[in-house]
Amino acid sequence: MFKHLLVPTDGSALSDETVLSAVQFAAETGARITFLYVRPDYPVSYFGEGALVDPTTPESFAEMTEKMSQEILERSAAAAQARNVLSSGRSLVNDLPYEGIIETASSEGCDLIFMASHGRRGLVGLLLGSETQKVLTHSTIPVLVYRAPEKA
Repeated sequence: MFKHLLVPTDGSALSDETVLSAVQFAAETGARITFLYVRPDYPVSYFGEGALVDPTTPESFAEMTEKMSQEILERSAAAAQARNVLSSGRSLVNDLPYEGIIETASSEGCDLIFMASHGRRGLVGLLLGSETQKVLTHSTIPVLVYRAPEKA
């Protein structure tokens, strides 16, 4: 069936839970995993007459987000290793995470994208949009959407 999963992760609690579920799925099906963290590019914020608000330099921002992505990917790899699932990690810069997800799934030869959904509904879901919804809309690769069980 599925042999190579792409699992996007952002380090949130829901994302960590999704990683564990994807690892279990991969262990049961004999698939391998590529974990992906999509980093934003340097945000340029202006205020008033063009004065920069953020004192962070592009270089320090890149270092900070790269360090964060490596920590998240290492945590994901450890979860896979604990279940004897082969995995690798990728980090890339793209201000449109859904594009980075789809491009990586294609370039890595993944046959399934396994990702979380926050389950936003109504006006909030409409206004905020959803990376998962965008991946579902634009991907030609199958997408498995993980919804965490509601806690009592």
